[in-house]
Amino acid sequence: MKRKLDLPSRLRVRPGEAPELLEADAARTFGWSEAEAGVECARIAPELEELQYKLYADGRFGMLVVLQAIDGGGKDSTIRHVFSAFNPQGCSVRAFKVPSAEELRHDYLWRVHAHAPARGELAVFNRSHYEDVIVPRVDRLVPRATWKARYGHINDFERMLGDNGIHVVKLFLQISRSEQKRRFQDRITNPRKQWKFEEADLAKRAQWNKYHAAYRDMLRKCSTEAAPWYVIPADHKWLRDLAVAQVLLAHLGALPLRFPPPRFDPKKLRVR
Repeated sequence: MKRKLDLPSRLRVRPGEAPELLEADAARTFGWSEAEAGVECARIAPELEELQYKLYADGRFGMLVVLQAIDGGGKDSTIRHVFSAFNPQGCSVRAFKVPSAEELRHDYLWRVHAHAPARGELAVFNRSHYEDVIVPRVDRLVPRATWKARYGHINDFERMLGDNGIHVVKLFLQISRSEQKRRFQDRITNPRKQWKFEEADLAKRAQWNKYHAAYRDMLRKCSTEAAPWYVIPADHKWLRDLAVAQVLLAHLGALPLRFPPPRFDPKKLRVR
């Protein structure tokens, strides 16, 4: 019988650590089988549901979950499979794509901060403020000094959220180049998935090494004790789902959640 939470400690990026993001790392299973992972995910789901209910009732803390991945990494699939355990009443999902003209008139964190969760809520960012240290760097959209300064901005932003009761958890879904090729080919040939694919995706695939260099720096410079990054092996979707579920369970379970005291004396009231 495996330990209940054996993956979070193995996948967490320590402050200052620079994960290599080797191809083989994306397919790690840590000894789990698909069948075992399915059973464990089914066991964890009710616990996540109960913790989110308690988070909502408590109202003193919130949680922001950041999902980042290279194209084809499985962000949408992760949200569909893992976050379905949560009640939509207290859980929101926000996807951040190319900034609009209005968003570009503001500082780059403006559009993100507007969707940070309130206390009592859990929010998922499908892509996030980290796009602004990835895409502008790879495509040379801004000067080097501009995107380099953003690491400090982001750490300060996340620390501010933490100081205000919003717990930040960040998940980088790592897939191998060969797995991305397989998923892209499936999107090209499968009529149900062709809507997901754009020819521009192939141009970004050609920049694989540049993206990985940017992701490594993102992980090294922005994994902090208060807002850690986790590198989730995502070639196997079942292992990805297990790892994400365990990380969420570890962080929600570590919050000092409690049900608020009643606003009445239960001993003095009776329903007739």
